[in-house]
Amino acid sequence: MNIPKGFKFVGLHCGIKRKRKDLGIIYSEKPCIAAGVFTTNVVKAAPVVYNMEVLEKSFKNIRAIVVNSGVANACTGEQGMKNTIKMAEKTAKELGIPVDSVLVSSTGLIGVQLPMEKIESGIEEAAKNLAEDPLPFAEAIMTTDTVTKTSSVRVEINGKEVNVLGVAKGSGMIHPNMATMLSFILTDAQITPEALKKLLKASVDKTYNMIDVDGDTSTNDMVLILANGLSDALEIHEGTEEFQKFSEAIDIVNTELAKKIVEDGEGATKLMEVKVINAPNVNVAKKVALSVVSSNLVKTAIYGEDANWGRVFAAAGYSGAMFDHSRLDLYIESEKNRIMVAKDGCEYPFDEIEAKEILSSKYVRLILDMKQGNGEATAWGSDLTEKYVEINGRYRT
Repeated sequence: MNIPKGFKFVGLHCGIKRKRKDLGIIYSEKPCIAAGVFTTNVVKAAPVVYNMEVLEKSFKNIRAIVVNSGVANACTGEQGMKNTIKMAEKTAKELGIPVDSVLVSSTGLIGVQLPMEKIESGIEEAAKNLAEDPLPFAEAIMTTDTVTKTSSVRVEINGKEVNVLGVAKGSGMIHPNMATMLSFILTDAQITPEALKKLLKASVDKTYNMIDVDGDTSTNDMVLILANGLSDALEIHEGTEEFQKFSEAIDIVNTELAKKIVEDGEGATKLMEVKVINAPNVNVAKKVALSVVSSNLVKTAIYGEDANWGRVFAAAGYSGAMFDHSRLDLYIESEKNRIMVAKDGCEYPFDEIEAKEILSSKYVRLILDMKQGNGEATAWGSDLTEKYVEINGRYRT
């Protein structure tokens, strides 16, 4: 794993959950340039509102992110915001840094107040145990996740090594415009604030905003990126070759994390990729890909290993995009095989046994060739199973 210079991590159990880690901190030895993208849900959790306000005032001196899991601190009123501020204040005190250099994140059950005594005690302990290993932190931010989610890459900028590390969580309430997902991207690159903000927004649109598990957009979603400039590479500026190279590195990390989130979807047994090609334009391609990957009927067909291609066309049709459905071709593909199941908007003769074998794979790709232009887009989703209902039917209890 490529760990950016100057970052330290900690994750521990403070008592919010029964046994699993539930509190984590990311700390940078040097002030960071920061940028964030947040949930589009009108109902925003207190930490989301707090971070938006902090970054609006200053994005140049961020030093730490403190995260709790188990309680979302959403729909908690004035007390919820007071508790968010307390988390920032306590973290700042224990680390010896300014309060406005601390960002806060929470994930878990909505409508419950944070157990502040446990959290403040946990922050005290956490501040004494910072280390270079990010895995304890990755464990501490999990809720219904079954695995930790990290990704890293090393890229050469102006002849010098720059490291990028991403740590994320997410399993349910996953839908375009982000989901019950948190993602923290860290880098030792030197980059202008304008360039960092632009590349993060563009990357989120291509990655986290192109995934779906269950159609729900959460109250707590956020992607934060911190750049502390401790690499030896020269500063990255927007519009340069180095900006493009660094943007691609960020995309690699975010794409891997986005796919890991979907693959770990609550009750999921398959990862589904929907690739739309030759669309009238990119916007049409994105709308269609997202509509198909979000369709519960498509998800259940994938789970049932049923090549019900009509559901794909129906989902494309209600996407809001305008296109000629009489020109659509559809292929289903696994790592080993690919077959056509529809041509020019109608059924194409195919072997049901062969189709079922493809759909039994852990990774299934649907390729929709619109034959109407050069637009392309890819979206990722999970199948929908009985296990999803079971998990979410008892989430609160």
